[in-house]
Amino acid sequence: MTTRTDLSASLLIESSADLLSVFSEGEKPRENWRIGTEHEKFVYRLDDHRAPSWDEPGGIRDLLIGLTEFGWRPVEEGGKIIALAGPDGTVSLEPAGQFELSGAPLSNLHESCAESGRHLKQVKAVGDKLGLGFLGLGMWPDKRRAELPIMPKGRYKIMLDHMPRVGNLGLDMMLRTCTIQVNLDYSSEADMVKKFRVGLALQPVATALFANSPFTEGNPNGFKSFRSHIWEDTDPARTGMLPFVFEDGFGYERYCDYALDVPMYFVFRDGQYIDAAGLSFRDFLDGKLAALPGEKPTIADWNDHLSTAFPEVRLKSFLEMRGADGGRWGRICALPALWVGLLYDDAALDAAWDRVRHWTIEQREALRHAVPREALDAAVPGGGTMRDLAGEVLEIATAGLSARAQLNASGDNESGFLDPLREVVATGMTFADRLLERYHGDWQGDVSRVYDEYSF
Repeated sequence: MTTRTDLSASLLIESSADLLSVFSEGEKPRENWRIGTEHEKFVYRLDDHRAPSWDEPGGIRDLLIGLTEFGWRPVEEGGKIIALAGPDGTVSLEPAGQFELSGAPLSNLHESCAESGRHLKQVKAVGDKLGLGFLGLGMWPDKRRAELPIMPKGRYKIMLDHMPRVGNLGLDMMLRTCTIQVNLDYSSEADMVKKFRVGLALQPVATALFANSPFTEGNPNGFKSFRSHIWEDTDPARTGMLPFVFEDGFGYERYCDYALDVPMYFVFRDGQYIDAAGLSFRDFLDGKLAALPGEKPTIADWNDHLSTAFPEVRLKSFLEMRGADGGRWGRICALPALWVGLLYDDAALDAAWDRVRHWTIEQREALRHAVPREALDAAVPGGGTMRDLAGEVLEIATAGLSARAQLNASGDNESGFLDPLREVVATGMTFADRLLERYHGDWQGDVSRVYDEYSF
C-alpha cells in the first residue's frame, strides 16, 4: 500500500478543478509513457518458517536497515524505519510485513525486469545474513491471522480496526496476501477511458493466468486465486468492477464522483495518521470533517484518499492494474508485459477493446466471480473458456510488444517476457494447479514443502 515519502507542504483544494487536476496532470505524450512495476513477497525465517516481526533481532527492521548498504534511504514514521527510497523506487511494508518494491517509472520492460532483478538480489543478500527467506505466492499458504505480526504504520491500525465493520475478509487481504501490479500512463482523458475499460474487462484474464493462492492454513481452499476472492468480501464501497466505467460519459469527473463517495480511512497530519474511518471526503471539502473540524483538505490528502479505493483497476495520475496474485521471478516480469502489450500499442488496444466491448455488465461480473475458483476453466461471454480467451489476449499482447520494437542489447523485443503465460495457456495449468498437483503428489499433503521449492 502507498507509503508517504514526500512530506512537503501541499496546496489546499479550492475547487472541483483541483480534484480533477490530479488526473489531467497525469496525461503524457506517448514518448513519455512509463512502466512502474510493483511486487510483494512474503518474508519468513528460514529455521522455522515464522513470519518475523518488525522489531525482533533479524526481523523486518533489520532487513530494511540492511538494504541501506545498497544506497536506499530510510523513510521513518514516528521515529521508526518503515520504508526506503532510492533510484529504483520505494521499498515499503504491507501490514504483516509483506515486502514490496514499488519500482521507478521506466521506459521499457527490459529496464523494469532488470530493476526487479536488482531488488531481489539485494533482499536475498541481506536475507541470507539475517536468516530470512522470501516466498512468491498470492497468499500465505499456512499462516493463521493470529500468527502474523503487525507493522508499526499508523494507517494500518486504523484500517485493521475498520475492516471487520465492512466485510468478512478484509483482514485477510491486509495480512495474508501478496500481489504484482503495474502502473501505466495515458495521453488524454479519452485514452484513459479506453485503457481503463480494456483493463477492467480483461482483469479476470490476469487473475486466471497468475492464479497462485490455492491454500489456506495448510489445506486446499477450493480456489485457484483465493486472493482474488478475498477482494469480493473486503469492502463493497471501495472494491469491484465499477460498472459506471463502461457507461457513456465516463471520464475524470465520473471517477472523481466515485472516489468522493468512497468512505475515508484517515488524514495525515504532522507525521501522524488521524482516524477518519467511515467519514466523508465531501464533508472534508466543506470543512465539516468530524476528525478535523474547520480544516479543509490539500492535494496530498486527496492523493492519500485515492490510494484507499481498491477497484480492480485504479485511477490516480496513472492507471493501476490490480488483478494478479503474487509470484516468482518470471511472473514479476510477465505481468507488466501483458498490460504494456495490450495498452501501449494502438492496434493492440483496439483489438482488445473489440474483443470485450459487447460484454454486458452482468457478463463481466459473472466472469469476475467465476475466475477465482475456476481460473482457466471459467466460461467467458460469447462461448469458450478463459483458457481460449487468454490465448487470444496473449496473441494481441505479443503483437503489441512486437510493434513497440523495444530491443535489448541482444536484439530481442519485449515479447519474450510473456513466455511464462504462454506456458500456462499451452499446458492448461496455472501455478495454483501445479501447487495442488505437488500437494496431492510428492508433498503428501505437507504444504511446508512450498518453502523449499517455491521461494525466490
